Amino acid sequence: MHSFDELASRCAAFTLASLQDANERTVEALQTSGATSLVKTLQMIQLQKVILAVGMFSIFEASLQDRFGCSDGFREAGQILDQQGETELKEKFSNLAAAINVLKHGKGRSYDALVAKAETLPFRVKMPDEAFFFEGDVSEVSTLVEVDDEFVQRCGNVIDQVSQVLRRARPDFF
Repeated sequence: MHSFDELASRCAAFTLASLQDANERTVEALQTSGATSLVKTLQMIQLQKVILAVGMFSIFEASLQDRFGCSDGFREAGQILDQQGETELKEKFSNLAAAINVLKHGKGRSYDALVAKAETLPFRVKMPDEAFFFEGDVSEVSTLVEVDDEFVQRCGNVIDQVSQVLRRARPDFF
């Protein structure tokens, strides 16, 4: 089997392209019909992006745990990133891991940590006083982290970058 990071990146690109096509067709259909099913389709497309991002990161975590023989693959990967001097990459990875945790579990420590540094993140976190990211957007689903195409691609890119560092640090690992 090819490496997970390569397959995940290709999967993300394929899925996002398919979702973009479905989104365009649905928006076009909404020009002549306000059917509830079309609005539900737009929301389904957004939810699929959340599922894709959470799934990619969760499977990556399971892969790391299996390869490292540990119960916290992200912590082990973070230590290797530290040892390799990859401080900026570790921060990106930690921020995305926290965002995925928030998507999976909702409010808690990860959410509070992201809210505290929301101004510096490359993605949006719904602030405690916000009800919507974009009020009036019928496609929006209720999440605490905005998951758009860029967020999904960022997840795939960071998984790939972390995997490359892990391969360099431990050639027998991958």
